Parts: sequence; C-alpha cells; structure tokens
Amino acid sequence: MTMLATLALYLLVINGVAFAAFAWDKRCAERDLRRMPEKTLLTLAAIGGAFGAVYAQQKLRHKTQKEPFRTYLNLIAVVNVAGYVALCVPSVREAVLAELLR
Repeated sequence: MTMLATLALYLLVINGVAFAAFAWDKRCAERDLRRMPEKTLLTLAAIGGAFGAVYAQQKLRHKTQKEPFRTYLNLIAVVNVAGYVALCVPSVREAVLAELLR
C-alpha cells in the first residue's frame, strides 16, 4: 500500500471515529448519561477527523451553539483543510514523507 493510500485510509477511519464519537456524545446527552469530554472530541478533530466532526455537529445538531467549542472546532477544521491542501503539493508531500520516514 502506498503512503498516499495509507493516509487516505487513515483519514477515512479517523473521520468515521470522530463522527461516531459525536453521535455517542449526543446519545448520552439525550439520555442524561456520562458525556464524552469536549477535549476528546476536539482531539479527534485535530488529528484529522475535522470533516467527520463538523459533519456530525451539523447532521446531529450537536454542540452547534456551545462556545468556545464551536469556534475551536471551526479553527481545527481550517487547519485540517490547510494541511490537506499542503499535502497535495508534491514538494510539501515529499518533505513530510521524508521527515516521517527519517
């Protein structure tokens, strides 16, 4: 499996995990059960799961009004997008891969 395919698989998995975490937290909120810490939800977004987190936030209408959580999640999403775009530039991708393999 190429490094790019591995990265794509990782992003697919982490975004699915982020979506599932938001769904679980929403379910716990509705049933007055112990909730997932916001730090955990934001960490999942920060390590690549921002698309899944933002999609879950909107689809499930979960934590859409909660500040500063909403702002932090949006900032993390912007940083994720910038990182994805940077990885599309061959010279940046090669430098990142070289550093990871070092």
